[in-house]
This record gives sequence, C-alpha cells and structure tokens, in this order.
Amino acid sequence: MATETPVCDFGWPAPDFALTGTDGQTHKLADIAGPNGTLVIFICNHCPYVLAVLDRIIRDARDLQELGVGVAAICANDATSHPADSFENMQKMADEKGFPFPYLHDADQTIARAFDAACTPDFFGFSADLKLQYRGRLDASRNTTGPSDLRRDLFEAMKQIAETGQGPRDQISSMGCSIKWKSQV
Repeated sequence: MATETPVCDFGWPAPDFALTGTDGQTHKLADIAGPNGTLVIFICNHCPYVLAVLDRIIRDARDLQELGVGVAAICANDATSHPADSFENMQKMADEKGFPFPYLHDADQTIARAFDAACTPDFFGFSADLKLQYRGRLDASRNTTGPSDLRRDLFEAMKQIAETGQGPRDQISSMGCSIKWKSQV
C-alpha cells in the first residue's frame, strides 16, 4: 500500500546520526553535510517506487553534489521481514549502481524514527544550517518511471535551497512503500 510523506515542517532541525555505510565506514551527519545544503533520502532495495526512479536519484545526487549539497541514503527497513533490504544486499546495490553517496544502514530504525520517515523514497532537503526546507517528491513518477522530460522537483528545490537557503513553499508529497518497521516487543 502506498504511503505519502507529510507536508514539509520548515525549519525543523536535522537529527544527528552515526550510521554504518555499505563501504564499512561510519558516517555522521556532519560528514555528509554540504556547504550549501544536505539531502537525506530514505530508500530500500525492494520498493518499486524506489526502483522506478533510482537512476534519477543517482543523477540528481551527482548534480546536487556539484552545487555543494551533501547527499546520503538510508535504508531502515526490517531485513528479517524483507531480506532484499539486508545490509549485504544494500552493499550489492550500492556497488552495482555505483552510488555517488553513502548508503547507510539504520538497523535498529532509531534514525528513521527520529526523522519520522514515512516511506521509500522519502526526501529530506536541508539548508546549509541543517534546517528542513524540502520534503517533497523527486518528480511525477510513481511506481513506474515517468517520461524523461518530467520536471525535476527535488533537484530544482535543492538548487533553490543551495542558492537562497529557502525551499519552495509549494511542494508535492513523495509517495512510496511504507517503512517496514520491526515488530515492537
């Protein structure tokens, strides 16, 4: 069942984190943060919404990094119920796709809860001072890849944030598969 992200809570501070990446290194928010903004993306390996736009996420990440925006992706899904989202499979995907950003594992889901992540993909675009300015969609694609000439909503928003420190006031929610939460004991 598809889930949409909530409306952007402008000015909300980015939660700090220290997570293991598919490269075996620990990455902190401060390591990821770019001089002109930071993009944190919740994705996973199995979600059709992510898979439909993964090449576009990679494209936009590269283009944003050239603008001084730091980028990281986080997988927080329960790998017990969804083995495709295991750390080993995350490593394979990052390697096969040549991710230009750290792909981080939130095994205990603490960071996903701190961000109040709703779905995959879920985009959190922060200004240089790590205040939330964008929580919208990548583009108009959903669980299938849209036409190649779709407006690049995420890229345009993050470019604006990099240039002005402010995100667009009108944002369209991202849609995707719900985060696969672990059972609460």
